[in-house]
Amino acid sequence: MKKDSIRIANCSGFMGDRFSAAQEMVNGGPIDALTGDYLAEITMGGLKSFQELSDSPEDSGYAANFLFQAQQVLAECLEKKIKIVVNAGGINPAGLASALEKMANNLGLQPKVAWIDGDNLLPRLSELQAQGEALSNMETGDALASCDREIKTANAYLGGWGIKTALDAGADVVIAPRTTDAALVLGLGAWKFQWQRDDYDALAGAIVAGHIIECGPQACGGNYSFFDEMERDLHIGFPIAELFADGSSEIYKHEGTDGLVSVGTVTEQILYESQTTEYFNPDVVSHFDSIVLEQLSNDRVKVSQVKGSAPSSSHKVCINTFGGYKTMMTVPLAGAKAELKADYVYRQWLHFAGGEEQFDSISRELIQAPYRDAQSQEESFSYLRLVAYAKDRETLELNFKAKEFELVLASIPGYVPSLSHGLSSNVLSYMVHWPALVSSKYITEHVYVNGECIEVKPIVHKQVESEKRTSLKESDAEQAALTSPAEPLNKVKLLEVELGEVFGTRSGDKGGLANVGVWARDDKAFEYLKEYLTVSRLQELLPDTQGLNIERHEFTGVRALNFCLHRYLKNGADSSGRLDGLAKALGQYLAGKCIVVPESLL
Repeated sequence: MKKDSIRIANCSGFMGDRFSAAQEMVNGGPIDALTGDYLAEITMGGLKSFQELSDSPEDSGYAANFLFQAQQVLAECLEKKIKIVVNAGGINPAGLASALEKMANNLGLQPKVAWIDGDNLLPRLSELQAQGEALSNMETGDALASCDREIKTANAYLGGWGIKTALDAGADVVIAPRTTDAALVLGLGAWKFQWQRDDYDALAGAIVAGHIIECGPQACGGNYSFFDEMERDLHIGFPIAELFADGSSEIYKHEGTDGLVSVGTVTEQILYESQTTEYFNPDVVSHFDSIVLEQLSNDRVKVSQVKGSAPSSSHKVCINTFGGYKTMMTVPLAGAKAELKADYVYRQWLHFAGGEEQFDSISRELIQAPYRDAQSQEESFSYLRLVAYAKDRETLELNFKAKEFELVLASIPGYVPSLSHGLSSNVLSYMVHWPALVSSKYITEHVYVNGECIEVKPIVHKQVESEKRTSLKESDAEQAALTSPAEPLNKVKLLEVELGEVFGTRSGDKGGLANVGVWARDDKAFEYLKEYLTVSRLQELLPDTQGLNIERHEFTGVRALNFCLHRYLKNGADSSGRLDGLAKALGQYLAGKCIVVPESLL
């Protein structure tokens, strides 16, 4: 390990990411630490469901794929003194730590394994509510007491100080539960440089580095807007953050791996799943509008000048409630009159299914095709998507799926059975996401290492800024920008282009909220973007966002705008009826829209 830096490589952006990545990162070049981010809001509910179905609950509830990855690299990591820090513990970090130790012993290895708890608030919900914690839904404002659904999980997002504590105690491997995604890197940085709790700028820089690498190959050209500009693009590498004592970092990838690390790829990852310019974490608030990026060389970008401030007095809590069951039917509609055909199929199916009252709700969507210009029969199909929700599985299997097949000979011309027919597994349980805040004074982490239990209490700071994401209305300046751009439109030549030809986009989800970031490659394009793409303009370009509460934030340091679309996904990915339930393609939806730009920007 270098004395003045720590090289932190990430090998997982979600539970199911490339299995070989851990081995690739350990063998591909020198690193000092290996991290893996396995958890998302939807993952916690899924792990709980798996654990309830398991014959051995004590051996489930965690990201088991990490165990197999660790089997490949643990010996080399111990030999090279590479620290391993992951949040793969999910809802059972003790179980994963025990399984890892057994696996290591079978390999003749004896790593010092630490695990952390303190995030699980499920057994304490009644106590917390009695203490005055309403655990109100951050999107709707409803108190948790008003929720009539069964609560399956309730986990606070822990920070990085428990990780630092475990490493200070000599741990080789740290198994964390639900932490913030970026906390893994902060914990390693705080341990390496022995930062104090009020080293806000350094901590904030580590959070930014952690946010950049936490989604694995996305920082190296994965899902990149300008993917067609990459020369080597098939086996995209995973990112490494070389973190320095002042919190600055350099993002790069191992030599010889495909992909690209550029100001563009890093900018897009900064925008991914972001909200306001204040990025809240239990240890620090990172101010994303202060970030400065610099291309140092091929595939190496410097991240610096990040400003930090005291963290909120609250921890965010991910609560998952059982919503019931859902299923989907996609009916191909051949040729003309797609709207009439879709309406007829829907009304007919609903008639035989017993009416709307059989279901909790039904989501209906028509995806139309330009059938007249079709060059093949397949191109002539439009599609009717129906997503039905009910409290019991039988209602969906008997009244939804079976009735649809009875229409094959008695419905529209050219009826083709739905694409999902006959797949009983298509009836799935789903969770409803409930994001909330809880006072940090109720959060206490425990670190278990070498038979010792170490208590880690958060320092509760006074919050000078409101921690609630209030709606931002378009300012007078934004409204004026619609008619008063920097260059008078009547004096410049305007061209109509797709937004994605000029600007990059990146989108993501946070429960029911979706974000879409738009960034410019140079200052001139950013000045035009700021004035052109107001909230009103965004709603014109994306008609299905009309009526939503939308915030716009300027990330000036990376020349980007970030739009937060509240309730775009309603109650979260697992319960969303959208085809893109995670809003990962929302940015590409926007990128395909036509806008006008000055010719000088092309």
